[in-house]
Amino acid sequence: MEALKFARTRRRVSGAGGLLWPLLGACLWAAVVGYKPVIIVHGLFDSSEDFKNLQRFINESHPGTNVTVIDLFDRGASLEPMWKQVEGFKAAIYPIMQNAADGVHFICYSQGGLVCRGIVSTLPDHNVHSFISLSAPQAGQYGDTDYLKYLFPQFVKSNLYHLCYTVIGQRISICNYWNDPHHRDLYVNTSDYLALINSERPNPNSTEWKENFLKIQKLVLIGGPDDGVITPWQSSQFGFYDDNETVIEMQRQDLYLRDVFGLKTLAARGDLFLCSVPGVEHVRWHSNETVFHTCIEKWLV
Repeated sequence: MEALKFARTRRRVSGAGGLLWPLLGACLWAAVVGYKPVIIVHGLFDSSEDFKNLQRFINESHPGTNVTVIDLFDRGASLEPMWKQVEGFKAAIYPIMQNAADGVHFICYSQGGLVCRGIVSTLPDHNVHSFISLSAPQAGQYGDTDYLKYLFPQFVKSNLYHLCYTVIGQRISICNYWNDPHHRDLYVNTSDYLALINSERPNPNSTEWKENFLKIQKLVLIGGPDDGVITPWQSSQFGFYDDNETVIEMQRQDLYLRDVFGLKTLAARGDLFLCSVPGVEHVRWHSNETVFHTCIEKWLV
């Protein structure tokens, strides 16, 4: 009887031109299968208002998905120290995780990608399924970008270490992941954030943080050569400069080869994915529909 009613409903919808049938089918599928909640963490100088297009893409492709853009550390407040942001975002995100029995997905943009790494590394009972890092400086930042000129007009990349690798500098988010390849020792010994989550210097929490990080099911690293902000752009996929400013790809990086926090393990599991898209400027990644369909959509199930 129920099957007969469903068939009659389908005929009525089809009789109206069939325009509603794909939508009805998608809604029924979402109701039966259910999509995991999606949590979006913004980047430097952004706010939750900047992600309306990404929310729309998700709702159109995965109807019924609970999408939350965390509204914290907006605009100028995004310069707050990274550990402070990690704790703030963690407090806001944890209740969403607790109410998601099947887990959640992270989409973390730009600086937010490093915030999310701090969360999954330090939260032992997180349930992040797909961690989608959207043009984030995962291996650090080293470049004369418009952001840098705006923030530090008296500095260029070659001398910013004079500020960033000080106690005062480490109170500014971008200095927490400023990675000067010509002053490697200063970076390793001074960075209060990136050098720690990368286990680039002795860290008593490194084993625990690696175990926590490896609880993610998928790591998706998205970036592209026309980004214009993340420098080098390969940092979005854990590539970075050597001391000659030659880019060394992730698979040849020491942190990968020694598997210090789990990248090599993820790759061996088949759970590490790179998605490179040319022609996308940094501020367009989250509003570019091609990027969404190519790099993000299939992981939000």
